[in-house]
Amino acid sequence: MTPKERRSGAKVARPKGHFAKPLDRPARQGGPPPLKGDRHGPDAAVSKAFSAEVAGALSAPQLNKGGEAARGGSAQKTRQNTARFWLYGTHAAKAALANPRRKIHRILATDRTRELLPAQARAEVLTSDDISRLLPQGAVHQGIALLCEPLSGLNLEDEIGLKPPGGRLVVVLDQVTDPHNEGAILRSAAAFGAAAVIVQDRHAPPESGVLAKAASGALDLVPRIQVVNIARTLERLGRMGFWRIALASDGDNTLAQAATKGDIALVLGAEGQGLRRLVREHCDVSAHIPVAHQIGSLNVSNAAAIALYELNKVGKS
Repeated sequence: MTPKERRSGAKVARPKGHFAKPLDRPARQGGPPPLKGDRHGPDAAVSKAFSAEVAGALSAPQLNKGGEAARGGSAQKTRQNTARFWLYGTHAAKAALANPRRKIHRILATDRTRELLPAQARAEVLTSDDISRLLPQGAVHQGIALLCEPLSGLNLEDEIGLKPPGGRLVVVLDQVTDPHNEGAILRSAAAFGAAAVIVQDRHAPPESGVLAKAASGALDLVPRIQVVNIARTLERLGRMGFWRIALASDGDNTLAQAATKGDIALVLGAEGQGLRRLVREHCDVSAHIPVAHQIGSLNVSNAAAIALYELNKVGKS
């Protein structure tokens, strides 16, 4: 372009499909593109892609040998703890408000239920119908709802390993995905003094209003530990001194025969599928609850309640 063309603002056509080189920069002779100073052209795309890849690697959760999120990060937080959800119902809401780990963004209540809340709770007073319109269809909120975040991830050693050995009772759920079943199990775990409920992160229901309502407050009372690998977690529990009981309809012993004093890990599988082979092989014994032949088996949450009662009774005897 001539000086006259520059002054007139005339445009010079460039050949199609050709990246023009900057006039003040010599052509490169090969080698990797520099990541600094080159803000235009195809090199910039390489730089941005590299930066995105590094950022992703740095932000990925670090897992320990048990397949669980390391203390500095949480697989649960990465995958599930990004969306707020409505938690509702009197018991669930009161337990969440009393839990210092629970982050709450909005509190909704009616004139009647506002009196049930702590004095420091700043509630928006609405009619029951107005609250219903903000919640999923069919939600039984009882006049109270909270917009909150899922709880942050917990570490197995912090929640269980630091407790005095000898009477610890934990529940391990192998791919129990129904929120009503897990909620009922959490409720039974709270009732019978379980130290924690352990679930697999990819095959467990996310925290939700349905799960919290079914748990009737236990979601904020019982530590819920998410792990990547159930079999490896059972190995760790064994090293920590836990007697691992696989509860199955075809178990070799009755639960009363398998129960013993000391630290117990009760392992339950999903409805229909039951315990996976590798999970069952990582248990010390398999057990069943005797039932009439006309029934065959129990719902997993009912079986958990009966088993927790029996194990709690043995532990206290």
